[in-house]
Amino acid sequence: MNSYKIAAIPADGIGPEVIRAGLAVLDAVAARDGGFTVDVTEFDWGTDYYKRHGVMMPADGPEQLKPYDAIYFGAVGAPDVPDHITLWGLRLPICQGFDQYANVRPTRILPGIKAPLVGVGPGDLDWVIVRENSEGEYSGHGGRAHKGLPEEVATEVSIFTRVGVTRIMRYAFALAQQRPRKLLTVVTKSNAQRFGMVMWDEIAAEVAREFPDVTWDKMLVDAMTVRMVLKPQSLDTIVATNLHADILSDLAGALAGSLGVAPTANIDPERRYPSMFEPIHGSAFDITGKGIANPVASFWTAAQMLEHLGEPAAATRLMAAVEQVCAAGIMTQDVGGTATTQEVTDAVIDAVRGANA
Repeated sequence: MNSYKIAAIPADGIGPEVIRAGLAVLDAVAARDGGFTVDVTEFDWGTDYYKRHGVMMPADGPEQLKPYDAIYFGAVGAPDVPDHITLWGLRLPICQGFDQYANVRPTRILPGIKAPLVGVGPGDLDWVIVRENSEGEYSGHGGRAHKGLPEEVATEVSIFTRVGVTRIMRYAFALAQQRPRKLLTVVTKSNAQRFGMVMWDEIAAEVAREFPDVTWDKMLVDAMTVRMVLKPQSLDTIVATNLHADILSDLAGALAGSLGVAPTANIDPERRYPSMFEPIHGSAFDITGKGIANPVASFWTAAQMLEHLGEPAAATRLMAAVEQVCAAGIMTQDVGGTATTQEVTDAVIDAVRGANA
């Protein structure tokens, strides 16, 4: 029997609530499967830790995480701590330190969820957004000079490397190749950004030659937002830069009904380090502690984690249970339901236990 070591970092806001729900569901899936177990260690890093220690995690935090098979992450951010401190103090050092260069964000309309687009339902919107996760606009290069003076200057340098762009393109083309439609859209802004983005386009064309069975096209990021809203059926797999995909995937989650159902995997495809799995809804302090946070994103994220760990049957069983519960109308307020976080969690656990597949 396989035993997987999972590092859980619930962190901030609704993070502890949805991670607690996700771990309960993971236990149920493991018990139903019978072929593996999960051994979870929880780390108390986040804003509360920052307020006690002045850092979001210990200096050797990444070293502590290295022995684990995967990281299950909640959400980071608090109203009384600047966002750049929380993000650069916890999530980004893990993503970049472990070279989790492929951020994978599947989006589809789940049964029972009413999406905001008129005439668009389950099956009409089924995308996977691949986000370059190690460089680009979030490289962290730049600085400020003459701070506070009239002549103050701030620079934020986007860095695109041939190796970084090539590997994310190859990952996206390979993913598109595995999906039934074999369709990839490359998002760019090369009309205005004539160096990094032009290289992005050129490398896309080079890598495309390795995948002759994949149909691909190219969209400027502003036009892409229009296409996502007006022609969702025309899209399947999407690849974009760190910033562009960050924005587009939030739009995708909203178009699918709620960010509360949107998952993420931060993948090191070479498996040198543990990959990290997280819902993308953020810390949502406005609903923290009310028992109404949507746990579906954490369940879907857990399914991505199981897939990555080599348990595809368990991942399929989990997603089937989630879809069954949503179709039955057992949903939280953000997607039009009346159920609590616990009620949705209990319903998914019951569905997992009762599954014959």
